[in-house]
Amino acid sequence: MTDDPSIRELAEIPAVEVITRAAVMLMSATAEKLGLSDDDPDDSPHRDLDEARRLITALAGLVTASAEYLGPHAGPVRDGLKTLQLAFREASAAPDEPGHGPGEKYTGPVW
Repeated sequence: MTDDPSIRELAEIPAVEVITRAAVMLMSATAEKLGLSDDDPDDSPHRDLDEARRLITALAGLVTASAEYLGPHAGPVRDGLKTLQLAFREASAAPDEPGHGPGEKYTGPVW
């Protein structure tokens, strides 16, 4: 155990907290890659849809695999995922067909 009480060891952190933190990190990174933190996402120097696709797919896999363990966090995490999937579709010059967008092999089509 560390001498710093403000730092918890991973063994002490409940799984649901680790999963939720990972999901939030993936959501935040995706929002950056979609340019959503800038006033005009289309002109964002951080926009990278290829990277966003990868992050969304990873998030969808995590959420789908862990939904039963997330309890009251499941709904908001799923809503966040869906919002990012829709933002990706909107940002794409040639949007994927429903069911073929990022993460949709895990979540099903997003409308």
